[in-house]
Amino acid sequence: MNPAEFAVNFFVALFALIDPVGNVPLFAAATHGAPPAGRRLTAAYIALFALVFMSFFYLTGLALLQFFGISLPAFRIAGGILLLLMGLDMARGDTAETMTEAGDEVEQLSTRAYARKRFEGMIVPFAMPLLIGPGAISTAVIYAGEAKAYGWEGIAFGLVAIAAIAASVLVAFWSTGWITRVLGRIGMVIVIRVLGLILCAMAVQFILQGLADSTFNLVRRGVATPYQ
Repeated sequence: MNPAEFAVNFFVALFALIDPVGNVPLFAAATHGAPPAGRRLTAAYIALFALVFMSFFYLTGLALLQFFGISLPAFRIAGGILLLLMGLDMARGDTAETMTEAGDEVEQLSTRAYARKRFEGMIVPFAMPLLIGPGAISTAVIYAGEAKAYGWEGIAFGLVAIAAIAASVLVAFWSTGWITRVLGRIGMVIVIRVLGLILCAMAVQFILQGLADSTFNLVRRGVATPYQ
């Protein structure tokens, strides 16, 4: 396998884990009521965040988690708890009200100010751990180890793959405008509630998998990793 094939395999693995297309409805719900320019700039901030953090873990491995003495199962459980809180807010309608209020404030804020404010509220848990979760981090670390066999060329191709993932996130999230236009206000409220329930289930799955990885037979493998 040459460095180019290595980069393609790395890109495919990260794309499947980060799933930019699958997260488009969640991004649309989180930016409901935003002007198109504000939504695009928020998407750019998130894509830049993904690029910087994935590159950091790719170049340094698990240095950050190791520095704080945090294991990947613990990171998964903590992320699951944060996702659960976000999912509960969405399912109960709290998020819809918050986004509506944010939309009402748009006229008082510039595009950049709105995007920064929206991004600050989406760093956790949307950008991390929903987009950049333990799976994506561990994959970056594994492929970083494989890249060493190709020297600096392998490392460079790996960074290109990460940049391509960030670009795919940007392009996918820029396509959310037509979703909000088609669904309208009532449709978006329904989508937010349903996605909230799904996000709660994903959060519980995060926690179950973290418990399965950190304990002995506390959680059945078929429950922690279903449909394998």
